[in-house]
Amino acid sequence: MFNFKHWLTLVVCSLAILKADGLLVNITFVRHAVAKGAVCLDGSPPAYHLHRGSGTGINSWLIQLEGGGWCHNVTNCVSRMHTKLGSSKKMVENLAFSAILSNKEQRNPDFYNWNRVKVRYCDGSSFTGDVQAVNPATNLHFRGARVWLAVMQELLAKGMRNAENAVLSGCSAGGLASLMHCDSFRALLPMGTNVKCLSDAGFFLDTRDVSGAQYIKSYFNDVVTLHGSAKNLPRSCTSRLTPAMCFFPQYVASKIKTPVFILNAAYDSWQIKNILAPRPADPDGKWQSCQLDIKNCQRSQIKVMQDFRLEFLSAVIGLGRSASRGMFIDSCYTHCQTETQTSWFWQDSPIINRTTISKAVGDWFYDRKMFQKIDCPYPCNPTCHHRVFTPQDPPPV
Repeated sequence: MFNFKHWLTLVVCSLAILKADGLLVNITFVRHAVAKGAVCLDGSPPAYHLHRGSGTGINSWLIQLEGGGWCHNVTNCVSRMHTKLGSSKKMVENLAFSAILSNKEQRNPDFYNWNRVKVRYCDGSSFTGDVQAVNPATNLHFRGARVWLAVMQELLAKGMRNAENAVLSGCSAGGLASLMHCDSFRALLPMGTNVKCLSDAGFFLDTRDVSGAQYIKSYFNDVVTLHGSAKNLPRSCTSRLTPAMCFFPQYVASKIKTPVFILNAAYDSWQIKNILAPRPADPDGKWQSCQLDIKNCQRSQIKVMQDFRLEFLSAVIGLGRSASRGMFIDSCYTHCQTETQTSWFWQDSPIINRTTISKAVGDWFYDRKMFQKIDCPYPCNPTCHHRVFTPQDPPPV
């Protein structure tokens, strides 16, 4: 009952915040992109939502790349093309902007008056795919890299070419994309622009699952192969490693020249469910209850998750301690914290060293204060908003 009450409280708070903000932003379709082959999985045009900046933020841009996993085989992609993650025909016309996209100073102190953009995700490859051929039997288009460029070109024409400040951000698969495209985003903008990249829950770890198999490595290899992503991954990585390895941030991020901020939960709920204990590695469902609610985890499972955390931290620390790098690694069981107001900036938001995520990111972007903090191990942080799932939640990607 306590978990249900906790979940209900978060839902009520989120609805109250949305009602208070009341910011719904219309969708814009990049219709001219179709002629260039820059299309969603089903061939429909790419799309985004733009809320214009004002005052001191009129020449500042925040680009938020939508997340939503990937599709790694034809069957999976065909199913996806009939949803909002594969077709702009299925996307809502008006999208609520909150948290890092909020236009309220009290909700989003450093970015509220910027030009804020939500780029919709409909290609299934973190905006990296590019296969010219289209099988008429499926009508699947693998054109994520073209979608990325078409949307960026349109935003440049709408004023981003005059940007004084710019942040490329994203959550989950969008957080991965913000790393993959970080330096190319920097290259699109004037030399004098202050450009930085923020990856939220996009640091997916190359590790073995509980059965000892390399499930996620095989999965990413299928994604990269199916979508023809190799030529669009950072060359600083593909010159050294196989393309599939270059879908893992730990092999890419250290070579990114543009300043980067890594925001991630050390016990990322998506990674626990899909990388550490995916269904093929847990056929008897021994991890299911633990994955639904971390408070249900057995001592032995917590031990496995603590080992996962240590491996994750080793990969993150391996990026180096450059002053241009920002880091907020909390010990929460959650996934994506920039898009939820209660996680981003609220009275009871998660904190490390008395600092909220919003404050840490803002301090880093404006060079007010370097922030590179790693939380103590679970369950030490009482400010965490641990995700609680229900058995009816959609299956893992």
